[in-house]
Amino acid sequence: MIIIMETGAEQGKVAHIIKHLEEKGLQPVPLVGTERTVIAVIGEERDLNVSRLEALPGVRRVLRVAQPYKLVSRETQPESTVIEVNGVKIGGDHLAMFAGPCSVESEEQMEAVAEPLAKLGVKLLRGGAFKPRTGPYAFQGLGKEGLEIMARVAKRHGMATCTEVLDPRDVDLICQHADILQIGARNMQNFTLLKEVGHTKKPVFLKRGMSATVEELLLAAEYILSEGNPNVILCERGIRTFEQYVRNTLPLATVPRVKELSHLPIIVDPSHGVGKKRLIPAMCKAAIAAGADGLMIEVHPNPSEALSDGGQSLVPEQFAELLEDIKPIAIAVGRKIS
Repeated sequence: MIIIMETGAEQGKVAHIIKHLEEKGLQPVPLVGTERTVIAVIGEERDLNVSRLEALPGVRRVLRVAQPYKLVSRETQPESTVIEVNGVKIGGDHLAMFAGPCSVESEEQMEAVAEPLAKLGVKLLRGGAFKPRTGPYAFQGLGKEGLEIMARVAKRHGMATCTEVLDPRDVDLICQHADILQIGARNMQNFTLLKEVGHTKKPVFLKRGMSATVEELLLAAEYILSEGNPNVILCERGIRTFEQYVRNTLPLATVPRVKELSHLPIIVDPSHGVGKKRLIPAMCKAAIAAGADGLMIEVHPNPSEALSDGGQSLVPEQFAELLEDIKPIAIAVGRKIS
């Protein structure tokens, strides 16, 4: 259920309704907009009388939300969320570019990729310090050392960082070094981890699980918002199907559908989506045309020697060409690359 207040409703009226809901054992979550406040109601709401709620001072309308998620729903917040990280806007008319290697391997490697990216205007540096790998003997990342390397390199080039968190116990550590916390596909339904990052105010980059539905992705985001963190960036990174010609099936119809259902920004990761670098440019163009709020692209200075995902990584020169190719499409759909 959501309670829509009158335009300019006094804070005292909002507080009265919040107290009324709390007395009934419900969790009210006020969402303050530019014109009015909306209160999302979490909990068992079947006993609430809509007519009585609408009669309370300051209430304009009460709606029962059909979807199982409330806070991420566009019914609750009609205007699209724009998240700002170190001056970079994600959402709205901005097209955010996340770029960098799959794994942080060394300071020299990160410098070799961050310097050319920064010169191209990229302000969001991605890289994994903690790596979830299918096999236990594969490279698992540099851990804390990798976080420190990435933070130093990003600071030198005026970039914000996005890195993955695997364990709730590591959230505080990663918050000390990173600007954006990534929840990878394998952890999309790690509910303990979702709640933990929900306690922070850091933006959370939430990737769709390999076999997750769109509803499950939005419910995972709901976990984060329900803990008090509204700064969630969704990511379509492809799902596992029977197809073997590409690493994953990248369903770009997810983008306009999510934008119908939710106010949260959604990014597309074509590197994981197809797993073949020669297909990445085409999927980037299609993602922008579909309405994506940004792209996450793997870039490595020497993909043949990468410790993970070298086959889907572009070199900086290829990324520069890609950036030029997508600019006309971004302009055509009214986007500014940031």
